[in-house]
Amino acid sequence: MAQKTKVTVDLTSTTSGGRSTSSGRSNFEPHKGAKRLVIKNLRTTSQKDVDDYYEKTWRELDAAVMAVFERSQPVTPFEVLCRGVEATCRRGRAGDLSAHLRDRSKVYLEKNLLPIIESESGTGNVDALRTVHKYWIVWNEQSTLLRSIFSYLDRSYLLSTKELPQLEDQGIQQFRHAIFTKSKLMVGEQSLGGRVVSGICDLVTYDREGQNDLFDPALLKDSILMFHIFGIYGRSFESRFLTQSQNFFIKFVDDQENSVLSSYISSCDSLLAKESLRCDMYNFDSTTKRNLLDMAHRILIEDCSNILLAPAGISKLIEENNMVSLKTLYYLLGLSSMVKELKEPFEEHIKGVGSTIVTDKEKVDEMVVRLLELKRSLDLIIRDAFNKDEAFSFSLREAFANFMNSRLNMKAWGTNNPKVGEMVAKYMDALLRGGLKAVPRSLASDAKDRDAAEKQGQASTGDEDAELDRQLEQALELFRFIEGKDVFEAFYKKDLARRLLMARSASQDAERNMIAKLKSECGFAFTHNLEQMFKDQDLAREEMIAYKESLRKDNKTSLDLHVSVLSAAAWPTYPDVKVNIPADVARHIEKYDLHYRHKHTGRRLTWKHALAHSVVRAKFDKSTKELLVSAFQAIVLVLFNDIPNSGHLSYADIQGATGLIDVELQRTLQSLACAKLRVLTKHPKGRDINSTDTFTVNTKFTDPKFRIKINQIQLKETKEENKETHERVHQDRQYETQAAIVRIMKSRKTMSHPNLVAEVISQTKARGAVDPSEIKKNIEKLIEKDYIEREGSSYIYLA
Repeated sequence: MAQKTKVTVDLTSTTSGGRSTSSGRSNFEPHKGAKRLVIKNLRTTSQKDVDDYYEKTWRELDAAVMAVFERSQPVTPFEVLCRGVEATCRRGRAGDLSAHLRDRSKVYLEKNLLPIIESESGTGNVDALRTVHKYWIVWNEQSTLLRSIFSYLDRSYLLSTKELPQLEDQGIQQFRHAIFTKSKLMVGEQSLGGRVVSGICDLVTYDREGQNDLFDPALLKDSILMFHIFGIYGRSFESRFLTQSQNFFIKFVDDQENSVLSSYISSCDSLLAKESLRCDMYNFDSTTKRNLLDMAHRILIEDCSNILLAPAGISKLIEENNMVSLKTLYYLLGLSSMVKELKEPFEEHIKGVGSTIVTDKEKVDEMVVRLLELKRSLDLIIRDAFNKDEAFSFSLREAFANFMNSRLNMKAWGTNNPKVGEMVAKYMDALLRGGLKAVPRSLASDAKDRDAAEKQGQASTGDEDAELDRQLEQALELFRFIEGKDVFEAFYKKDLARRLLMARSASQDAERNMIAKLKSECGFAFTHNLEQMFKDQDLAREEMIAYKESLRKDNKTSLDLHVSVLSAAAWPTYPDVKVNIPADVARHIEKYDLHYRHKHTGRRLTWKHALAHSVVRAKFDKSTKELLVSAFQAIVLVLFNDIPNSGHLSYADIQGATGLIDVELQRTLQSLACAKLRVLTKHPKGRDINSTDTFTVNTKFTDPKFRIKINQIQLKETKEENKETHERVHQDRQYETQAAIVRIMKSRKTMSHPNLVAEVISQTKARGAVDPSEIKKNIEKLIEKDYIEREGSSYIYLA
């Protein structure tokens, strides 16, 4: 067996002894060389030198740590210190180095820095907070420098060791431990850590109380951040801050308890805004903010609902139209989901004010305008303060319907019908006669109304016709609340007749549009007679055309007769007033009467001269005028044609010639001789007409207009006439109730009393509310008339 040879190769030599080739390449061949290598001339370091190096490195690192604590520049370069940390860690002494640094930091904080902090903390909580924050900044800078030097230790050892914190966390924990645990300094009953927490709370108090000279916003913001870094914000500060805030809110309520509602709302809103802003500006935790505001909402809003929802306070805000306070109140209640509780005082205010308006006998003529002004103001509040909340719009409608149909309010007028229905009809009459001139400025549309109309595709309320239509629609809103619509119908019918007969409508389109709206609201039966009145007017015009065609062959006459034939069933009834009409007018009337009876066999005309009007041509000294007058005024004026210009007629002469009763004659003469436009002169002068007065033509009468309208002095509706209309409506309602009972019994054959009463109320409520006692009386009448009979507790249909 071959014996292995021992080969020695000197890798450090390039001579031939090293078996180099002539080319200078080594003879060492990795795959063919010797099995054993012997290295010569290898330089090594002794163990003693290594230990000296690490000892020196340790001293340099320790010196550097002490220099950082003393806030001076380390002697050893930063690069050398970092290599020393790495070398020490690589040698396996990372744990020792970490413990040494931790111990050095602890001693420095507790033995050196803490006494300084305690000595400078003073006696005030804010001073203690300011001192701790000052030296926290110092320690944070020192800790940052140490982390830079010992970064290799942090990354290679501490990062992977779960038992030990990293250097940043270690620095925070040691500083926090020194301040909140090791410090034994007591001021009063508070430790240094407790005074630091109290200092933050004191800063919040200074801000809340407006003590700007004591409040330090920068310190508050940085201190809250410091507590977040320490990790004690929740357990040491938040609960104490919330307790302090609770006491502050309770004291705030006690201080504001006797203030007016608007002041409380404003102060409460301002306080909540400041609390929310403070949380956002000074680094408070979002949870703290939520808990704080929830507490504020509970104490300031929910627990003070008796203040915020006091009916007297709410009423005052609405009456003063305090839009800012109402909007803020709606917002505050919304924060605690209490908006729905505002509806009750809102409705109570409407009912109280509305009842006062509809029972005020001294301002009855202003009733509808005041109701519309009330509704307008409430609509604006809902629109601008309550964010167009439909719940409040519904409450408004419910409250209006309640007080407008209240039987207690009806009794104030001595009728069984709501007075509002009558007054709404009269207000609509004023609008349809006067147009926009009759609209109070307080009810005029504003810019937001015009914008809303345009967005809905309607004509802008800046247009006169559109604005008139809107005002009528507002009045129609009140009409919708009325249960006794038959009262409205009766008075609207009277007024419409007067407008049509006297040609006093401001707009025929508005008239017809109003009828269409009423028809849409109440159905065909409600407007049947009203529509018939318009048809009568159209038929009358056609009839006059036919009559004038028949007169073409006759001689021309200076008299132009126009007759309106009205169906008695559709129009209101008018009293007959006896009057002696001029002979030529009487002949024309007789001729038309013959023409009409010949054309319409079986019909009879009843002439209502009190409703007629005329155009009279009058010659005065300086000019000729056309006077638009009533029939009675015209009859009086033509009497002066038969006397000389300087002649006069006495009251008795005029009465004898005209045949008018005193009431009619007096108001006719008063309109001609005592009004603004005086075509007659009364002797002696005065505003009242007496039976001894005499009258002459005012030949010096002048006016810039050629055609002059002389208004007849209207007799005010007497209480008796008004009461008669209401009684007629009430009587008609009884007939309608009886008709409803018969219809129901005819279809059901038999019904119990409660069911019959309920069904009658259901069928008649559109025309007007019927009291159950009235229904019972009408049932008794029908039993007497043998339409139905009683059998036990039920009724049976007989007819």
